[in-house]
Amino acid sequence: LDKATRESAFVHAIASAGVAFAVTRSCAEGTSTMCGCDSHHKGPPGSCEVKTCWWAQPDFRMLGDYLKDKYDSASEMVVEKHRESRGWVETLRVKYAFFKHPTERDLVYYEGSPNFCEPNSETGSFGTRDRVCNVSSHGIEGCDLLCCGRGHNTRTEKRKEKCHCIFHWCCYVSCQECVRVYDVHTCK
Repeated sequence: LDKATRESAFVHAIASAGVAFAVTRSCAEGTSTMCGCDSHHKGPPGSCEVKTCWWAQPDFRMLGDYLKDKYDSASEMVVEKHRESRGWVETLRVKYAFFKHPTERDLVYYEGSPNFCEPNSETGSFGTRDRVCNVSSHGIEGCDLLCCGRGHNTRTEKRKEKCHCIFHWCCYVSCQECVRVYDVHTCK
């Protein structure tokens, strides 16, 4: 994470969001002693004379999806050095002038991403060989993209699963165990 890549911008954003999320939830639940939260009940005990509404935290998955969108639209920047009265100063500017300028809510990066297709101990990448891929997807999990043009292998796999489940009154569910056959695709 010592590089200023798009991926490290995303990791820093999701880690920061996770910390803020945990602290906010802890305060809201009253489990943290560091918060200045007070009671939201108004009126005598046991009554509800005044109802107070407030915004709640989003589901963390929604937050992750939001940050993934920010990752997808991250702005590539260049570092410019210029002299000021205090000495040499580095500033960031948008690499391509025809793209919108990032706001403080956008992710930015100025170093290219490493090649994640091949193993690289410097970056910690294991490459994509033997990774499970989705043969019917055109997205990032699809075999065409994930396998980096090397193609994929297909093997048949049997899995035991619960099936033909029946709810019995009252109150349990009984299931049979079925063996299902799946095609599993992995990158060459």
